[in-house]
Amino acid sequence: MLWMIFLSVAAGLIAGFMDWIPRGILPHLDRFITFGVCLLVFSVGVTIGQSRDIWRQMKALGARALLLPAGVAAGTLLGSLAAPVFIPIGFREALAVGAGFGWYSLSGVLLMQLHSAELGALAFLTNVFRELLSIVLIPFLARFTGPYTMIAPGGATTMDTTLPLIHRFSDADGTLLAFINGFLLSLLVPFLVPLFIG
Repeated sequence: MLWMIFLSVAAGLIAGFMDWIPRGILPHLDRFITFGVCLLVFSVGVTIGQSRDIWRQMKALGARALLLPAGVAAGTLLGSLAAPVFIPIGFREALAVGAGFGWYSLSGVLLMQLHSAELGALAFLTNVFRELLSIVLIPFLARFTGPYTMIAPGGATTMDTTLPLIHRFSDADGTLLAFINGFLLSLLVPFLVPLFIG
């Protein structure tokens, strides 16, 4: 999947640079993007809607089910506030990029529409690197820190792409918490990114 995404971005960059896109299509690109975002969010809604047991499982786990994603969200956003110290970006923009929580496909497109292509590209790359770094870190964190700490780096991806890796190094409770963590953080992304960018 990551290779498909990188190849798609590369193809778009080349097509734009080489001016291969017909002029009549360019004014409609925003509509295509809006439709794509709506379709993506709808698909996530369908997936969540089909997970009928998730609410019952969250209730059974109690406060632990909410504390982990709350801590991951708070830690991510606090860490994002350090970005303006190192790169020329405002605090609102840094928070909006961080609020992607690893969901690069949505956060990148949202920020491209709501702010600029540059910020959208930054969100895309930041959240892709978060996922890649999570894949590298999860085995080490599982070995040295325990089953719950290794969930944090994955952010929203613990619902899908990093879930099999977490399952391999965790027990049933850890796997369930990872899924709930990704589930709740994914719900927050479409609300927090526009909220922070204003």
